[in-house]
Amino acid sequence: MRTTVNLDDALVERAQQLSGVLERSALLREALQALIQRESARRLARLGGTESELQAVPRRRPGDEGGAA
Repeated sequence: MRTTVNLDDALVERAQQLSGVLERSALLREALQALIQRESARRLARLGGTESELQAVPRRRPGDEGGAA
């Protein structure tokens, strides 16, 4: 998709320095992917602990019977 955007030059330059990505299209693509990942993680975190009928998951620990640590 081709689109025109107005970006703050200082913001773009800082992002290029931090990421090492110099091409503006690639930089914008990476920025959008980072935004999607961050927001997906936030949504997932908001779901945490909402399964009221979930039973505790057994974990293997040193000293537990049958556990291989």
